[in-house]
Amino acid sequence: MDAHANKIIQCFAFHTILKSQQKNQQNIGLVRRRKKRRALVAAWANLAMIAATSVQREVWMRQRTQDWWDRVVGTWGQELWVSNFRMRRETFEMLCVRLSPMLSYEDTTFRQAISVQKRVGVGLWWLATGAGYRTLAHLFGISDASVCLIVREFCHAVRNEMMREYIKLPEGEELQTVLLGFKNRWGFPQCAGAIDGSHIPVIAPPENHADYFNRKGWHSVILQAVVDHKYCFTNINIGWPGSVHDSRVLRNSVIYEKAERGVLFPNTTEEIQGTRVPIMLLGDPAYPLRSWLMKGYPETGNLTEHQRHFNKRLSGARMTVECAFGRLKGRWRCLSKRIDVDISLVPTVISTCCTPHNICEKHNEAYSEDPSAAGPPDVPPGDVDPLGIADIQPLRIREALTQYFAQE
Repeated sequence: MDAHANKIIQCFAFHTILKSQQKNQQNIGLVRRRKKRRALVAAWANLAMIAATSVQREVWMRQRTQDWWDRVVGTWGQELWVSNFRMRRETFEMLCVRLSPMLSYEDTTFRQAISVQKRVGVGLWWLATGAGYRTLAHLFGISDASVCLIVREFCHAVRNEMMREYIKLPEGEELQTVLLGFKNRWGFPQCAGAIDGSHIPVIAPPENHADYFNRKGWHSVILQAVVDHKYCFTNINIGWPGSVHDSRVLRNSVIYEKAERGVLFPNTTEEIQGTRVPIMLLGDPAYPLRSWLMKGYPETGNLTEHQRHFNKRLSGARMTVECAFGRLKGRWRCLSKRIDVDISLVPTVISTCCTPHNICEKHNEAYSEDPSAAGPPDVPPGDVDPLGIADIQPLRIREALTQYFAQE
């Protein structure tokens, strides 16, 4: 009897404990559900508050306007076209036709695509003024992001589609025209161009920024260019940091490699004062003296009258490259201040400026002189030749030219 009573008591106790645990679990679940309910109510309350204070936008995109472009620009005369786009309307339209395959977009169901003419106008306006993206956005009635994208696409299109056609070394009859141009205008025979470097201001890049700090006290990249007698660029080399010497830029360029192999110009010489004078380029004292690269006598204070006269004649002919740099920066003002793009895009922007510069020069576009826009000329640091002492042949060529000028 006692054993049976004990089992009954144990079963009752187990049942009581089980019921207690179930009740506790129900209470815990109830508490959790209440917490979740309160959290959801609070979240919905926050969303309602945000919705009540947010700005209700009427449209999901900025409304584009063609009013200024169609109503105002369409009435401009040639003077305003040259003043704002640096070229006449006919040249502008030619540029649009050439770049149309790369800048054309199809309309969508939401909006019309920006026309090629407007894209070219945005690109040229940015090059000509260096204005901020927000300014161009208000002017052309498009968004800031669209301006940024259009400028990049325009620069890439000009570089890929037109640069090789308009920037190339003269050959054949064109080379003879350049040789005759230097001889008739400056009296310098066998000259196929002048070479020099110019510093283009840039924003200091985050990496290796000290390499871009030039001797003038600001960050830049170097534009090395060969220029003909009509201020057109026939060869450009862009991208070296501003701290690099001009002669090092030359040594690592295609011009130097071809000239040293004797394939830069045809092996056509002219006998002057008993010396066979080849076709050459003219450079400043920062460059080495080579048979294909002529520079003046070092200013030691002991130059003869004939040597000073030679330096004067060479300097006059070499000023074509200085004038070309001045006209380049005068037309495209974005080069006169720090180019506000990533350092990787800087060579594309500079080459884009050089290409329409040649287009303007070849189409005889008007150019207004503005000395303040071009900045001071790039004066070399001195008569430096890190490439070594020149051989005897260039010395004979320079002496023959000195005697030739003295007898005129």
